[in-house]
Amino acid sequence: MTSTKRQETDPTEGRELTEMAWDPVTRIVGSLGIYTKIDFKAKEVVECHSTSSIFRGYSIFMKGKDPRDAHFITSRICGICGDNHATCSVYNQNMAYGVRPPHLGEWIINLGEAAEYMFDHNIFQENLVGVDYCEKMVAETNPGVLELANRTEAPHAGEHGFRTIGDIMRSLNPLEGEFYREALHVSRYTREMFCLMEGRHVHPSTLYPGGVGTVATVQLFTDYLTRLMRYVEFMKRVVPMHDDLFDFFYEALPGYEKVGQRRILLGCWGSLNNPEYCDFTYENMQAWGRKMFVTPGVVVDGKLVTTSLVDINLGIRILLGHSFYEDWEDQEMFVTRDPLGNQVDRRHPWNQHTIPRPAKRDFDDKYSWTMSPRWFDGKDYLPLDTGGGPIARLWTTALAGLVDTPNVKATGHSVLINLPRTATKPEVTFEWKIPQWSNALERNRARTYFQAYSAALALHFCQQALSEIRGGNTKTWEQFKVPDESVSCGFTEAVRGVLSHHMVIRGGKIANYHPYPPTPWNGSVRDVYGTPGPYEDAVQNTPIFEENTPENFKGIDIMRAVRSFDPCLPCGVHMSLGTGKVLKKLHTPHAFNGEYE
Repeated sequence: MTSTKRQETDPTEGRELTEMAWDPVTRIVGSLGIYTKIDFKAKEVVECHSTSSIFRGYSIFMKGKDPRDAHFITSRICGICGDNHATCSVYNQNMAYGVRPPHLGEWIINLGEAAEYMFDHNIFQENLVGVDYCEKMVAETNPGVLELANRTEAPHAGEHGFRTIGDIMRSLNPLEGEFYREALHVSRYTREMFCLMEGRHVHPSTLYPGGVGTVATVQLFTDYLTRLMRYVEFMKRVVPMHDDLFDFFYEALPGYEKVGQRRILLGCWGSLNNPEYCDFTYENMQAWGRKMFVTPGVVVDGKLVTTSLVDINLGIRILLGHSFYEDWEDQEMFVTRDPLGNQVDRRHPWNQHTIPRPAKRDFDDKYSWTMSPRWFDGKDYLPLDTGGGPIARLWTTALAGLVDTPNVKATGHSVLINLPRTATKPEVTFEWKIPQWSNALERNRARTYFQAYSAALALHFCQQALSEIRGGNTKTWEQFKVPDESVSCGFTEAVRGVLSHHMVIRGGKIANYHPYPPTPWNGSVRDVYGTPGPYEDAVQNTPIFEENTPENFKGIDIMRAVRSFDPCLPCGVHMSLGTGKVLKKLHTPHAFNGEYE
């Protein structure tokens, strides 16, 4: 953390405000800056601006490329969720080329993506965001809470093995904690699971439009399953452990539900296609989208307003707001009607033009390279967030009630997750229930439950893949031809939430290509209507519970709010040095007095 402090008097309310900035926010990848004004007397964040300091350029240099290279190129958008981009791009290309992969190829992709969810959510939850709740951090920011934690018996100690909440916190201490180290080991074999399916992590080497190049054998899926069952046993401890930890914070700090809380505006684009139904045609997209194993949808104030990928697609608007770009109002429109004949807006990604115009940061004008994606419901431009991915995925899936497999079931108000008997633990069923709030603790809790959800689905996918092989259906790829003209889109869920790729082909080449991952949605700036982005909104609604004085303030409540979204800035911005300026790092971010970061 590099922080700056400056006191001023709020002219409208006569309050004394302290300006504080965390730039860059640590334990994530990218250049996220959080700039706040805090009223320490009232113990609340009054104002927040979220900044991203490097430029996104993929939409520019994708033009003129062979569309068959799109997934290889867009995979490099991120070194963390590159496979999610490759997968989404392949879905996009399948629509453009009119190709439907063999079922076995799709089951393999699902197994790869499920492994990615397990890997990434585990390493973030336990080794990155979990540090915000470890003994060392709590001792520095809320010693009174730690004292209570050491006296509080863990309700599910029998399942996870930690007697007190304090013991759980000690297990999360970086490098020293038992659970911290165990999670690092888990991240190794979940990554191996991904590589078994798609060759390389995080830039797949066997993933193509039309399917995969993976050689599918019984041994391949057995190798995956042996690792998966270890993960299933691991999750039987993790879910009750995190329930105990997060429930404790509600009890220890009354009012903590307001940390990171914002209006319930959640977006999920769905993921893990069902090859029995998915033909990748735009005309049937609404139907096959609803058969996904994670249901697409938009939740507004707790109500599910749509599960249609066609509606979701047509509602996307890219607003510039306070970002460093010129408007494209007078530029060419690539698509006026979608393949179903619906009108397409000028601000839809199909019609976007990226025209960068760097300027000095000014919070009253332009202050970030991240644009402001919004979802238009016919009346309002909604600043949807993904909640870091899992809370939106589970919320939409639960409300829709469409998913029903032997291992997971959506009930209309919850999601049931069944994990079978493992080496040392019996069969167990977890139920994720729709929470009262969209806040920091519930985003984190959902991340744990979605790890179990992914594992349960992976068991189903393995069974389906093995059935294909035993039936002699070993083909994993289908041929295709690139058309001269096409309009297409792909939808899935990156680890952190909504991901869509939009492509226009002319003359057999890419004429326009825009990937929209979760970071621009979560980390967006104030739009043209003055509506703050989700990071900004969640932080400036956050009260301060930290016990430190302003002179020793670490901002742990603010960091918990931001990190609950699983922020990852590479997907929001990409570096451009122009003619080549030398950049020097002037400040070293720190946490725990510089010991760990």
